[in-house]
Amino acid sequence: MKTSEIKELTTKEIIERLESEKEALVKSGLNHAISPLDNPMQIRAVRRNIARLQTVLRQRQLNENQK
Repeated sequence: MKTSEIKELTTKEIIERLESEKEALVKSGLNHAISPLDNPMQIRAVRRNIARLQTVLRQRQLNENQK
């Protein structure tokens, strides 16, 4: 998911997407521990998506506090 796509989402949608991405990270980590994933780079992609979501969410919180 690109940053431009994330910025188009509402704050509520970002929070929901963040929770689902965290769940996906846990599941893929557990699956990878049991049997190796076909593409272990998926774990990195999920972690980066989580970071992008958190960054945009934090930017919005800072903008609201400045107003």
